[in-house]
Amino acid sequence: MVIDSEHCISRFSRYCSRFYKSPEVTDGPRFLKFLKSLAQIPGIKGSVIFPTDDETVYFLSKYHSRLSEFYRLITPKWDVVKYFYNKKLSYTLAEKTGIHIPKSIFPESIDDISNCDLRFPVIVKPAVMRPFFKATGKKVFKANNISELIKMYKLALKVISREEIIVQEIIPGASKNLFSFCPVMNNGEVIAAVTAQRLRQHPMDFGRATTYAVTKRVPELELSGTEILKAVSYNGLAEVEFIYDKRDGIYKFLEVNPRIWGWHSIAGAAGINLPYIAYKNAVGTEDIKSPVFLENKKWIRLMTDLPTSIKALLKKQVTGKEIWESYRGKKEFAVFSFSDPLPFAGEIFLIPYLISRRGI
Repeated sequence: MVIDSEHCISRFSRYCSRFYKSPEVTDGPRFLKFLKSLAQIPGIKGSVIFPTDDETVYFLSKYHSRLSEFYRLITPKWDVVKYFYNKKLSYTLAEKTGIHIPKSIFPESIDDISNCDLRFPVIVKPAVMRPFFKATGKKVFKANNISELIKMYKLALKVISREEIIVQEIIPGASKNLFSFCPVMNNGEVIAAVTAQRLRQHPMDFGRATTYAVTKRVPELELSGTEILKAVSYNGLAEVEFIYDKRDGIYKFLEVNPRIWGWHSIAGAAGINLPYIAYKNAVGTEDIKSPVFLENKKWIRLMTDLPTSIKALLKKQVTGKEIWESYRGKKEFAVFSFSDPLPFAGEIFLIPYLISRRGI
């Protein structure tokens, strides 16, 4: 079953038995009323809800107690989610847990900006992404020197409050050094997990979505990712993002997505069905056993990776050999499937809409 307020390609899947057009999730009371009414339809009450965006995570965590009467939730309550919805809280938690982060400051004035000792270039980013992105169309503002930083700081102040502004160093070679640890947690323990390197994203520098990823075992990430989730007694599915800093050889924490993510199907290719395990965990299945994931399994989203690869090649961010190797051999495609072709056909048909709404 799929619920969405917009056009979505998943409704065309052979595995989608029902589709319901919903109100905007940002209208909390109206969306709550919609879900409560939906639960009256036979066969829906007790369903497990998988959120796919931050706004839905926010809604589910805030209305957790009221929704739990009608649905099973993999989303924790707000007292847990708040640490990952707000990146200032995330970074504070990481440092308390002993996990490295990119060097950052939380400026309260122009003086703090003028006196910062970060190495340029830097980025100005919001603690809470959605309002900033909605207003600017960007995830971050980049500054190459102190005068640009002051300018970007003032520009950010027009969109968000100073309490939400983060200034952070840019890790060199970031586009090829992004990693994610993706577990299902139950009572502070990892019951299944996959780790992957996200080698291409759209756009490459400060991407909104991964376009190419490969499973890879990185024990340091498994340890750090588990620790930060255990620190808040996290229960459910999550993606913990890191960046590798070649200057000091340290993996540094970026953020936690307390929800399913766009490239989650790589886990199935690696031998672990994370969404199904999260489902079993939500319905109370005991003694869930999961094998160790397989390494070097590839995931590609054709619609965005092809143009991303071409642009990155022209900018010399990747080599032709790297692109060739990524497309060789067996791959898990994000949408394309011979056994379930309609979502891919729908994606092609909806290209103009997806570009206008989401930048694909």
